[in-house]
Amino acid sequence: MKNLFVKLVSVAMIACMGMAIASCGGSKKSGMTIEDGKLIMATNAAFPPYEYYDGDRIVGIDAEIAQAVADRLGLTLEIQDIAFDSIIAGIQAGKYDIGAAGMTVTEDRLQSVNFSSTYATGIQSIIIPEGSEITDIDTLCDGDYIVGVQSGTTGDIYMADELGESRIDRYQTGNDAVLALISGKVDAVVIDDQPAQAFVAANEGLTILETPFAVEDYAMAINKDNEELLAAVNQALDELRADGTIDEIINRYIPAEG
Repeated sequence: MKNLFVKLVSVAMIACMGMAIASCGGSKKSGMTIEDGKLIMATNAAFPPYEYYDGDRIVGIDAEIAQAVADRLGLTLEIQDIAFDSIIAGIQAGKYDIGAAGMTVTEDRLQSVNFSSTYATGIQSIIIPEGSEITDIDTLCDGDYIVGVQSGTTGDIYMADELGESRIDRYQTGNDAVLALISGKVDAVVIDDQPAQAFVAANEGLTILETPFAVEDYAMAINKDNEELLAAVNQALDELRADGTIDEIINRYIPAEG
């Protein structure tokens, strides 16, 4: 009887585990994520207008688009603010479901994570002090100027390739890089255009070079092993593009010119 009882318990446990995998954990959509019922997003909330703090809330283009995606998937969005250069590693380690932080799709990053379809386009801009001798990209590259960048961003990658490590100063946030520019520790800052405009508007004596450094596509980073979540996020983004939600969100933060 004892052996029979053990076998029955074992069978019941296996059956329960099977049902838990199939249904007990909630809907199929919640089962795609690290925590049932949640979509955990990693970001670096010092990158206006894509993500920044409004009081104790993280708001911005990425935050609102991620919320719209979560709503489509029947999930609750949870945003975690971390260092930008820790986002991809955290996704690889299974700490976060998605990374959304004005993140550019690059070949190097595609070796580590998958990316959703593109939902926004940005450019890299160069912030300089008014009256600077830096008048264009060639002047910046050909001189001995020191450039401030946010660590791990494409601005960091581009400038390191273009200028070499000795002419790059890395900071944890774009705001820290801009403060270094104001205090004279660096001669220019390379960062995405919309944050650049926000920083220049908030700090007198700064300006942006007219010629952009690079044009980029923004997307959400997702663990390479989670093809189901990638497909679901892409479907949600397709629907949000089709019904105008994404354009409405972007236009609210970046009013169309003309």
